[in-house]
Parts: sequence; C-alpha cells; structure tokens
Amino acid sequence: MGGKFMKMLVTRPEPDAQSTLARLQALDIEGVVAPVMIRQALDASLPPPDGFTAMVLTSANAVRTMVERDVVATYAHLPVFAVGDRTAADAGEAGFVRVSSAAGSFQDLVNAMTIARMRGPIFYPTGKHQSADLAKALAPLGVMVATAKIYEMVAIYALPQAVLDGLGSGEIRAVLAYSRRTAEIFVSLTQQFDRAQRQSIAMLCMSEAVAEPLLAAHFNRISLADRPDEDAMMALALAFVREQTGP
Repeated sequence: MGGKFMKMLVTRPEPDAQSTLARLQALDIEGVVAPVMIRQALDASLPPPDGFTAMVLTSANAVRTMVERDVVATYAHLPVFAVGDRTAADAGEAGFVRVSSAAGSFQDLVNAMTIARMRGPIFYPTGKHQSADLAKALAPLGVMVATAKIYEMVAIYALPQAVLDGLGSGEIRAVLAYSRRTAEIFVSLTQQFDRAQRQSIAMLCMSEAVAEPLLAAHFNRISLADRPDEDAMMALALAFVREQTGP
C-alpha cells in the first residue's frame, strides 16, 4: 500500500501516543510521535464522596490522575458516566464498579445523562482546560456539578527540529489531531510555516471542533473522522494513505 513511505505525526500526549503509534504500524503506516502536551497532576482538594449520586469522566487522563493520587477507592462505589468506550474501559480497569459509556462525544454524554433523568449532585474530576462546560450543560436539568480540576495538560514550547523539518519538506505528510486544544497548540508551534506550507500538510481531525482553529490558520487540507474515537481516526488515516498511493 505504500504507507511506510508516508509518515504521519502523532500529536497526542503519552501514553496515548504510543497506543496510536502501534495501531498505525499495524496498518503499515509509519508514525512519528511528538506530543504537544504533557499531563501534570494538580494538587486540587477533592470533596468527600458522601451525597454524590454519580461521577462523570470525560478523559482517560482524569482516571490516570485519580489512580496516581490513590483516591479511586474513595469514589469507586459511585456510578460513572464516561464520555467514550476508552475512558469507560480505563475506569473499569482502575477499579470503578458501575461504569457506563456514552460511546461518543461530550453532547452524547449530556444526552445520556438527560435520558437517565440524572439527579445531582455529580462529581466531575477533570482537567484545567475544559473543552466543554458540564455544569452549564446540565443546568437545565437542575443538576448540580462539583468540578475538581485535578490535572493540567501543559503545552510544549517547541516541536523537535526534525519534526519541523519533516513537516516543511513534506516527509511528514499528515498530522493526527485529537482535540481542539491540540490543534490550537499545533498552530502556535508552526507559526514559521508560510501559507503554502500549511496548505500542503494534511490534518486528520477527530471532529469539526478540532478542525476550526486549523482552518482559521489556513491549514485547509482537513479530513474529519466519522466518529470521535480511535477506530474512526485509524480508518481516516488508512483512507488518506490509499487516496495518496492507490490501493
């Protein structure tokens, strides 16, 4: 198929980057890893579990941070609403007992909670930079959300020179972008590229929200995944390679 002659940049934080790299390799696509963010735990105070009717998890990073802080057992009895299957699986492995997955986007999660006629209050451990506001989304239901920002995804200062050279020369043909903030950071890290260089880089995005800052910065070779999950991103990567090299 020729995928080995076409490099793709994986921008996800670790350890997710290694998982994506392995999946690309399984498709005979050569990946280059350069995470644009690094997770750092925050010393946020956590509320006692008493009184909460459920917990919401919108990121595997929240699960990892709770494991590191050794607080999973404190909240393990609470029903967990997870945004997607990956986060749900990680929560189950960490020790949470009753986990359900919305199997999609943040809006799918809100819809699932609406259908379930959730009552509050709800505990929401999350990152410092939130792409969506759960408390605001659930306000029409009269559900109180206690948000605890337990980690921060810190942007890197610069991409490795070898990655910048690969993007500029066309050796790296495509970039996988999984979040809006990733896209925003990538734009800032490639400011030295002129419009022609930006337009030559294919951006494979998990959703329209991810693509918006890229379009605004004149990255106009945008492809969107059918669904906001890793399987759909791999299908997108494979389709891109086939489009470039033929079946």
